[in-house]
Amino acid sequence: MEQKTISIEVREKSGKGIARKLRAQGRVPGVVYGKGIEPVAVSLDEKELMASMVGEGGINALFMLQGGGSLNGATVMIADLQKPSLRLGVNHVDLHKVSLTEKVRVHVPVAIVGTAAGVREGGLLDVVMHALDVECLPTAIPEHIDVDVTALALGHAIHVGDLALPAGVKVLDDPKASIVSVLGRAKEEAAVSEA
Repeated sequence: MEQKTISIEVREKSGKGIARKLRAQGRVPGVVYGKGIEPVAVSLDEKELMASMVGEGGINALFMLQGGGSLNGATVMIADLQKPSLRLGVNHVDLHKVSLTEKVRVHVPVAIVGTAAGVREGGLLDVVMHALDVECLPTAIPEHIDVDVTALALGHAIHVGDLALPAGVKVLDDPKASIVSVLGRAKEEAAVSEA
């Protein structure tokens, strides 16, 4: 995964009033923290932040900071993103400084691939998990984890332990947890036999 660049400015003051003024200027208040550094209050351009989360990596993207004094050149990930309820944009962002040689834990979306055989027979595809918690190096974070359901028959499920994962990626969820299953036919047969 390639690193994107994002510009920051260190802010001396904090509080609700300062945060409102920053948002009115199109900036997002935030904080940078991580192993070996004291938390630093920063601000970012909202449009630049939103644009950088689009495309490869999404919210799990790696960013190299520009500006910010001692933070210049540091690699960070978005740890928390607070969005307003009544408008688009970002209210606050927490950036976590990471080392490219130490593993991180992230939430990665699941991508369902194909049409299940059980669905073609009249079943209903039930997606139970839409994302998985994984542990890997920051440079090995997958954009999504593919789950091929093409051979999935009625009454069967694909579990976390059944997944073929990229090298260096470990899923932290229970291996017996169901990700997706095909439901349906048994209820229809019971209704027909009652009639």
